[in-house]
Amino acid sequence: MHKPLLKYLALAIAVLCACVPVYWMLTISLKTQVDQFAVPPIWVFFSPTLEHFTDAFLNRSFGQYFVTSAIVASVSTLCALVIGTLAAYSLARFRLPYNLDNKLSLWILSTRMFPAIVTAVPLFLMMRDLRLLNTRLSLIVVYTAFNLPFVVWMMRGFFAELPRDLEEAALIDGDSRIGALFRIVLPLVAPGLAATAVFCLIVSWNEFLFALVLTQTDAAMTLPIGIAGQVTQYEIKWGVMSATGAVAIVPILVFALAVQKHLVRGLSLGAVKG
Repeated sequence: MHKPLLKYLALAIAVLCACVPVYWMLTISLKTQVDQFAVPPIWVFFSPTLEHFTDAFLNRSFGQYFVTSAIVASVSTLCALVIGTLAAYSLARFRLPYNLDNKLSLWILSTRMFPAIVTAVPLFLMMRDLRLLNTRLSLIVVYTAFNLPFVVWMMRGFFAELPRDLEEAALIDGDSRIGALFRIVLPLVAPGLAATAVFCLIVSWNEFLFALVLTQTDAAMTLPIGIAGQVTQYEIKWGVMSATGAVAIVPILVFALAVQKHLVRGLSLGAVKG
């Protein structure tokens, strides 16, 4: 009897630890400056205000930052999924001479083994020579390349677990390899695609380093850069930062809820009996 109670108690503590910072951020976004710095802290009973949201999205450029982040994150995630899924399928289904398929997989993974800061200066110089600094396209290209290794390794594992008999049956029925991929394989790995898409979207949405290096104008800056810009040498605009942070979690939350049915559904393995 005590083990289930301890399990639920530990789960409740974990949920509380995860939710308290989010709740505090939401309350700060609705508090006046006087309530923000009240001692002891005011957790529940305070007079809510929307002045920080108005200041952020009407008087400042956070609306532009939000649109830029949404475009860059969604397009880079889509590009990484398309390119990475095709590459993962090739590595999982085709055998290259001299075991090159496994070597290529290891090489792709190795690109994620070094710090991102190492590539910041080379990428800056490349984008400068291509005249892509302060553009959304530069961020889309960089985020796509940054997410590709993860997509390839994730999707390669899902493809490898699917029985080849499903595709062979489709090929015998006259379907092409591409047709079998889109009609048979991809619907079966929809949970893997959903999980991979959520990860790529979160990484692209929250990325800070490359956006800081490659962008300097309001038209190209993303939300993380705009939020960090509220920390100045004179003050920290906690209300504006909290308001934009509260808005920033909405797209990721909505997308995660939209693909929830795929995340909780297992792969349809074992469809063909041996």
